[in-house]
Amino acid sequence: MAEEAEARPLEETLSLWKREQARLQALVVDRDTEAWQRDAAFSGLRRVGGVDVSFVKGDSVRACASLVVLSYPELEVVYEDCCMVSLTAPYVSGFLAFREVPFLVDAVRRLREKEPRLVPQAGFGVACHLGVLTDLPCVGVAKKLLQVDGLENDAQHKEKIRFLQAGGDSFPLVGGSGTVLGMALKSHDRSSKPLYVSVGHKISLQAAVRLTRGCCRFRIPEPVRQADIRSRDYIRRTLGAPGPPAPAQARSQKAQGPKVCPKGGSEEPEGEDRPPEAHS
Repeated sequence: MAEEAEARPLEETLSLWKREQARLQALVVDRDTEAWQRDAAFSGLRRVGGVDVSFVKGDSVRACASLVVLSYPELEVVYEDCCMVSLTAPYVSGFLAFREVPFLVDAVRRLREKEPRLVPQAGFGVACHLGVLTDLPCVGVAKKLLQVDGLENDAQHKEKIRFLQAGGDSFPLVGGSGTVLGMALKSHDRSSKPLYVSVGHKISLQAAVRLTRGCCRFRIPEPVRQADIRSRDYIRRTLGAPGPPAPAQARSQKAQGPKVCPKGGSEEPEGEDRPPEAHS
């Protein structure tokens, strides 16, 4: 889809993307489909995945697409795949998936070919789009509120955030239509900002919130945090771009299983990087 859009005028591209969005949206499953999702302790869940696309500084085309798989509940990295890519589709707000997801689908395909036993049972990333295309349960997690259907980061919303006292506290995001679009979640006791969790594919909102909470050592779910850390480190190692050395604790971290790219790490949970979009 991204390749098709490359040579098209923007209006034609948007029309194409809107039709594809409607097609994918009709295929989204917003209920629990796996036995582990219906268990309070997620018994049977052994692997969770995260994806990220990090850009070369000052370059809107060259980027690193990364996929990591972590054990659950230990949250130790067991597989990683980082690959430099050139993005050709234009960036349009609300259509980020068409720019990035093709490379992430490729990463999932490589995983299924190389290490099928390590395919995640749930994933975090560009949730609806990636979930439908890979047929994996996916959760939408964003660092900023997607202001749609009347949702606004206004005084009322900020007041609700102030009532989130402990990790696990949450409140529903109700749009102007009356639809619950997601949940604002205080993912960690020490986090001052919430995460915005939404259903991606093949999981209920309640299970998505519980899973997000269970995957947070810091504010950001560990699969997404590790995908971001490792993609940025791969850019530095591949291109020789300047950047701070990884902390000693992260340098000593061992990945169990195939090593597809160099690893890095950081103890900083809340960087200034681009927030993942919860929906395509």
